Amino acid sequence: MSVLIDRETRVVVQGITGHQGTTHARQMKAFGTQVVAGVTPGKGGTEVEGIPVFESVREAVEKTAANASCIFVPAPWAKDALLEAVDAGIRLATVVTEHIPFHDMLVMYHYAKEKGARIIGPNCPGIAAPGKSKVGIIPNVVFRPGRVGVVSRSGTLTYEIVNGIREHGLGQSTCIGLGGDPVVGTSFVDALPLFEADPDTDLVVLVGEIGGTAEEDAAEFVKHHFSKPVIAYIAGRAAPAGKRMGHAGAIITRGKGTAATKVAALEAAGAKVARFPYDVPDLVAAALKQDARR
Repeated sequence: MSVLIDRETRVVVQGITGHQGTTHARQMKAFGTQVVAGVTPGKGGTEVEGIPVFESVREAVEKTAANASCIFVPAPWAKDALLEAVDAGIRLATVVTEHIPFHDMLVMYHYAKEKGARIIGPNCPGIAAPGKSKVGIIPNVVFRPGRVGVVSRSGTLTYEIVNGIREHGLGQSTCIGLGGDPVVGTSFVDALPLFEADPDTDLVVLVGEIGGTAEEDAAEFVKHHFSKPVIAYIAGRAAPAGKRMGHAGAIITRGKGTAATKVAALEAAGAKVARFPYDVPDLVAAALKQDARR
């Protein structure tokens, strides 16, 4: 098994004729993903990388049975793209687009939730299940199939830590890049139950950063509802209060959302917290070995 996507996932790429859409549609296909359709209004009837392009998501779904979307539509039109996908029956939408207005994302989040759809992102690298499928932009070469789940707010840290796990001789069951905006479609607390229920995930790596309370919320969930080992890393230990560091959601305000409070909450919940990203693979290996002895 895997989380949210598998070999049966059929992806439509919204904005496929743009440079990013074309490039990553090609990479998703190379990963083994069934990329069955693209959508760009005005380009219907053409092809990109052998993938048929349609005028609308509804037409793409009707003609190809697509059940997931990867959205590369620029920020001013991303909300409409997501609403169109949900109205067409898509129930998993990965929104790679960054700089989506805060209020647009609020509309997107609540509309998708009302319709029973899940958003990954926005401003995220996507989701990947090695050997099965990938929806997004995470580099193909960092993965290998295995039993470690990864959930992360940071794109580049995801790549570094996933690659470190691979180089350590271990692999991943599913990797989810949540995105770093203040409002995201899927949080740690949303993702953790999926890994808890996945029989092919033995351990979860949680990659957080300063800003907000997502990691503290995750710690509370881990403490009371999560039975598998958790290894964590929190970026931004040296960040000054009131200054945004990287993502729009990575800002400390009035003493809340600091790396110290997040580390303390996770450690209190029983998670092992790495001081540096390169420590994560060793902690993963040690936790798996200890868990195997039980």
